[in-house]
Formats: sequence, C-alpha cells, structure tokens
Amino acid sequence: MSIEELEEQVDKLLEERDELEEVCDTLPQCAEDNGCETCNTYKKIAEIDDKIEELEEKIESLMGEEEEE
Repeated sequence: MSIEELEEQVDKLLEERDELEEVCDTLPQCAEDNGCETCNTYKKIAEIDDKIEELEEKIESLMGEEEEE
C-alpha cells in the first residue's frame, strides 16, 4: 500500500471521527459525570484514534524506507 493510500485512509478516518465528535457533544449522557466511559460513540472515536495511529506509524515507516534508498 502506498503512502498516498494510507494518507487517504487517515483523512477518511479523521472525517468520520469529526462527525462522531459532533454527535457526541449532543448526547444526554455526555452531560453526566463519567458519561464518556459508557458511551458507544466515545468508544468508536477511541477505536478510530487507534487506527489513525497505526496508519501514521505505517506512513512513517514507509517514509523512512524511502529516505534510506
């Protein structure tokens, strides 16, 4: 997978994350203390963050390999 494809995936995940965050702010449980701990939307955001981190590590790895050549 090329760096460009990985960057496109990151962009899509960031957009999805932004949409979820907008929803997250309007949920009634968000007003409660520790509401995020029981929120499925928040869990999805955390999963997206993990995927983004993995993709960014792959991008860095690929960029490092290109620099070595």
